[in-house]
Amino acid sequence: MKIALVFASTIFLFLNCSIQKIALNTTTGLVAYGIEAIYAEPDLKIAEQAVASNLKLLEGFHLADKKNKKLLMMLTQGFASYSLGFLEDDEPDRASLFYLRAKDYGLQLLHHTKAFKDSIPTKEVNFRNSLKYLEQRDVPALFWCAFAWAGWVNLNRDDPQAVFELNIVKAMMQRVLELDETFFFGAAHLFFGAMNASMPKMLGGDPEKAKEHFDRSLEISGGKFLIAKVYLVRYYAVNTLDEELFDRTLTEVLNAPPDILPGYELLTSVAKDKAKKLMEKKEDLL
Repeated sequence: MKIALVFASTIFLFLNCSIQKIALNTTTGLVAYGIEAIYAEPDLKIAEQAVASNLKLLEGFHLADKKNKKLLMMLTQGFASYSLGFLEDDEPDRASLFYLRAKDYGLQLLHHTKAFKDSIPTKEVNFRNSLKYLEQRDVPALFWCAFAWAGWVNLNRDDPQAVFELNIVKAMMQRVLELDETFFFGAAHLFFGAMNASMPKMLGGDPEKAKEHFDRSLEISGGKFLIAKVYLVRYYAVNTLDEELFDRTLTEVLNAPPDILPGYELLTSVAKDKAKKLMEKKEDLL
């Protein structure tokens, strides 16, 4: 009788766990559709509220299934994008914290790849060595983790740790370019464009290389990924004091149709918002 009860209890727990995972996977799939809808939302206020609530919902799901790669991907991309789109300009301290949260989820995601299955190396040389074993299918995880990490580094340039970690981020983004430079509209090129444009030449900066990276990103998207134009202005035009490029490019962004990049209207709205803020700061920037 006792054996039967133990067997029945085991079966119940197994079925309960299976049902929970099935329900979680189904719900996660529905949330993925919701994220697509958010990307297509042109209203920034609606999008900001929706993103924030969805991120907390995803974190709840993550607690129930910490090995779910789809959830880790959505959390990494979600927190990194939330920081860039809604916090970075006006609340850099909060943005920095959320970039770190995204980076943490990103590292957990990389832990699911063959290259990092044993561990995430703490030493730079070992981390960089593991990157060469990543494959093209690992690009989304690699890019969004690097994007979040780069966001934190950019907002903490006075921190010696950030300067040290920049080399790791550079290696990650370089690997993205090697595996698929077109991923997410060539966004990895924006990292190198911003880095080369904002750093002094004596520290490795190179305005010409920066312009090449920005131009390549714009070429990949056919000029429709407007955030690339905003970055071109923010990092290249400002640092080279190119007023004509500043005015012309921001005007192009502000006058672009809201549906220039179908399915990504939110990114276009974010670009327009950042372009407007740069225009308002022109006298202080040039």
